Amino acid sequence: MKISNIFLFLIVFFIFTACTSEKKNISKANEPKNRLAQSSSPYLIEHADNPVDWYEWGPEALQKAKEEDKPIIISVGYSSCHWCHVMEKESFMDSTVASIMNKYFVSIKIDREERPDIDKIYMDAAVLINGSGGWPLNAIALPDGRPFFAGTYFPKEQWKNILSRVAEAYKNNKADLVNTAKALTEGIRNSNSLDSLTNTKTGFSEADYFSILNNWQNEWDIYFGGYSGTQKFPLPMSWEAVLQYYYLSGDKNALNMVNTTLQKMARGGIYDQLGGGFARYSIDSKWLIPHFEKMLYDNAQLVSLYSKAYKVTHNEEYKQLVKETIAFTERELSNGDAIFYSSINADSDGEEGKYYVWTTEEIDNVLTKSEAVIIKDYFNVERYGNWEEGKNILHRSTSPEEFVKEKTFLLSDFNETLNSAKKKLLEFRRSREKPSVDKKVLTSWNALMAQAYLDAYTAFGEKEYLEEALKIGNFLNREMVQEDGKLWRNYKNGKKKIPGFLDDYAFLIQAYINFYEITFDIKWLQRADKLLNYTIEHFRSEQEVMFFYTDAGQENLIVRKIEIQDNVMPSSNSVMAKNLFVLGHLLEKKQYLDLSDQMLTQLLDLVISNPSSFANWTRLYGIKAFGSYEIAIVGKEAVSKNFKMNQEYLPTSLFMGGREENLPLLKAKLTQGKTLIYVCQNKTCKYPVEQVDEALELIQSHLQESESNSWWD
Repeated sequence: MKISNIFLFLIVFFIFTACTSEKKNISKANEPKNRLAQSSSPYLIEHADNPVDWYEWGPEALQKAKEEDKPIIISVGYSSCHWCHVMEKESFMDSTVASIMNKYFVSIKIDREERPDIDKIYMDAAVLINGSGGWPLNAIALPDGRPFFAGTYFPKEQWKNILSRVAEAYKNNKADLVNTAKALTEGIRNSNSLDSLTNTKTGFSEADYFSILNNWQNEWDIYFGGYSGTQKFPLPMSWEAVLQYYYLSGDKNALNMVNTTLQKMARGGIYDQLGGGFARYSIDSKWLIPHFEKMLYDNAQLVSLYSKAYKVTHNEEYKQLVKETIAFTERELSNGDAIFYSSINADSDGEEGKYYVWTTEEIDNVLTKSEAVIIKDYFNVERYGNWEEGKNILHRSTSPEEFVKEKTFLLSDFNETLNSAKKKLLEFRRSREKPSVDKKVLTSWNALMAQAYLDAYTAFGEKEYLEEALKIGNFLNREMVQEDGKLWRNYKNGKKKIPGFLDDYAFLIQAYINFYEITFDIKWLQRADKLLNYTIEHFRSEQEVMFFYTDAGQENLIVRKIEIQDNVMPSSNSVMAKNLFVLGHLLEKKQYLDLSDQMLTQLLDLVISNPSSFANWTRLYGIKAFGSYEIAIVGKEAVSKNFKMNQEYLPTSLFMGGREENLPLLKAKLTQGKTLIYVCQNKTCKYPVEQVDEALELIQSHLQESESNSWWD
């Protein structure tokens, strides 16, 4: 059956009528526990008292499905997902639903954050069938895992209807389902192949890099920032790429877009104006109404983005936001000792966002009359609410400086009032029921948090940020890296269970490289190289040039996915291509550089025509088109001078050095009694200088040259 016929079959076969599910007061306290009680995932443990006979993904469930010839239900979600909790309460806690699932199906529950490999496969099925996806993701497959149905949230009666019809069809019309599964699986495999890519470009030119903006800016919302649309994700990688574009081009429109986006997000409801930290996305175009869940990966990347933007703009609002967001992650998402948890739920006390919103009466009761007047004005609190049921989401229209200028307050007086009021409101908020925290630890997301600390350190010079970054790095190296270079993905209460995926390797290698580039401690570079070699051996696809998302040892998957598109996080392959480029230069390994070139070359037309989906690739494109600067700093003061260099925004520079000539590019550069800075490109160096300002001037003068090669003649 062709893919185009899947839809007709499914539409005819599944005639669903949406209906409102009955509400039941079901007590979980005395429910028996199912096998998910032994899971490492807090999300799966939340389903341990469901009457559904849940399995985790693995040989036991798949073998049972084959032996009993039952279709598989694959239900995917995560702890901070609002509608995942709704469907659990409506359907999976209902005994009538559970009886159908237990009798006719083998049911598998998946935490998408622990098992993104499985999620990616069945999300592809949902997109092929429906044109879009989301969570909860509910797929139904043959016993061998090939899906024939996939959707998202279903109310209870609709879900029961789907289950009954599938069970009947599996008994009486199994051949039709098998044909659908064959076609759908072929569609998933084809969507994973890069064979169809054709490139008209083979090199990396400055002109092509500059042309990227023509396609990109058509998607921007120049008034409210971000991409145009009725809901908005922060997508920090996009704005990092646009910031680099400004650095290379000098185009003020690019910088203005970055500043508009960062300012609007910082002042919107997507940012917790009292406690710091960003929600996952907003459901409106103005960043006002957040989907209240908070993710570690978002906040880590946004710390990096705002830190880099501060280096360019010296905007104090960005500095304050970084400090508040780091304080939030340390307070709400950390065990206090180098471990950072995954996410915070959107819901508390049965309502989404209840922990964060305010009525005017609450504010009036908590604050003094004069404080309340100012705070309600500053945070745009409306008498009848700006959200649901008369409640307010705090957001700002101005900076403190702009606000006091308009109101003719003294800035010092306003800041004193603001800090006092925020302290009181936070204290009151803590008396509410707090949203739950998903306390699993993921290698890739913690590597992003280590990177966030490093970026904040170079932007603001706070030594504790470097210390915290090193704590994370040492924890990951100690607990998550095995002797042969293999990684664990997850960690909870000292236990590791799931092998690492490509993003775990890519982000950790990236963090290790940056540890070296800031500390000049060679062990981090050696660790990065070891992990990279392991990744090449176990993840690389010779046919596609790229890397598979799963290693060669992963079993029971109908396809090994290849992740190339950048989304809420940069794609694992784009990070690997950059890692290969940087390590290739630092270690003088031509094979790394060649592989990096091959990976980017395969996607050139896509990167140029669709930069919003390949933002991290555009960063690598810019570096390759203009050439990287190899900054070698050798001598007693190498680390301190390196820090001063890194306080500037230098996105195309690679840093190496120390007191030893322990890398190929450092040979014959150490001079007794001096600390020298060599600014090089393509292994050709200008005459060494001793002052940081002189080195920065060499880089700046080259950027301003119209003919990039002439500077080196």
